[in-house]
Amino acid sequence: MRLRPEDVDAFVVGLALLGSGGGGDALPYRQALRTALPADGLELHDPAALGDGPVLPVGMIGATRMYAEKLPGGQEIPRAVRALARWTGVEPVAVMPYEGAGLNGALATMAAAQLGLPLVDADLMGRALPRLDQISRAVEGGAVTPFAMCDPGGQTVLVDSVDPVGLERTARAFVAHGGGWAGTAMVAEPARALGRTACVGTLGRALRVGRAHLGLPEKAAPEHVAEVLGGRLLGTGRVADISRQRSASFGRASITVLAARAGRDGAGGAVLRLEAENEYLLVLCDGEPAASCPDLLCVLDRRTATPIAVDSLRPGDDVMVLALPGPPWWRESRRRLRRVGPRAFGLGCDPVLLPSGAGAGDPVAVAP
Repeated sequence: MRLRPEDVDAFVVGLALLGSGGGGDALPYRQALRTALPADGLELHDPAALGDGPVLPVGMIGATRMYAEKLPGGQEIPRAVRALARWTGVEPVAVMPYEGAGLNGALATMAAAQLGLPLVDADLMGRALPRLDQISRAVEGGAVTPFAMCDPGGQTVLVDSVDPVGLERTARAFVAHGGGWAGTAMVAEPARALGRTACVGTLGRALRVGRAHLGLPEKAAPEHVAEVLGGRLLGTGRVADISRQRSASFGRASITVLAARAGRDGAGGAVLRLEAENEYLLVLCDGEPAASCPDLLCVLDRRTATPIAVDSLRPGDDVMVLALPGPPWWRESRRRLRRVGPRAFGLGCDPVLLPSGAGAGDPVAVAP
């Protein structure tokens, strides 16, 4: 599969859907991405085809809103890549996003074009997740350092010999004092290992689901939107209240939607409550869990089907709430699910997931 300049609009929408309400907005960087892509596009490479070649995960870390306010110079990720190569002595044969959703999916694609390196169709989350200690490689016990960061002022640092929790803490401290965000590069791994430690096919999925979204008719019925995107409609209605609170890590939000229709039976009068951090994490219908991470919980504008991020949602918005199947990698063991299920975010609920490989039907509760 190739990502061509004419595919950028679809790709950006797909990345937003995989962001599950988070991951940062790639929309302002559509033109920069089109300009960066070669005229004949960029191949999305299957990692299995690259053998033992070292693949380098790249992206940005920090406040995505700050990224829009303090604009990048464009060399932050390439500088982090070069710093990591100097330290390790390993030149990557390809790059990949460590978060193949939202802003990071677009930035990794731009970095591949800038560096003249192949782009691998894989990432370390399969969606958007807030913390570095939640990436798939960390869950599997793989190395996350050396890890290079370059802030908007060009200051570059390298972190070595810390565990994933320590890396998360150190990286957040750096960006808090360095402009609010940084371009980053993580220690490379042989391509052949990515089938075990990464979510393969994320970028291709973003492109496919984005194309499906752009093919929707104007004012499409919510049920049709869910069907086309391969998901399940949880309800439609108006946002009645949003309660935002501070937390020890990221901000938290509880969102109340008075649903005109809820679930597949079209019942009216239900109340949907969405629990969110950087992303939508859990949906309850009349107090009963209806869907949760790591499935993708998406809030779309009722009229346009445009994805609405957690920090952009406002009382009075007329919305549809959908669940799309999450990355299969996380479902492969209960140990993995525990790292990204609701309880990993302090919510007292086991994962409630769509049936594996299906976009419709009754959700499945998964015990820890």
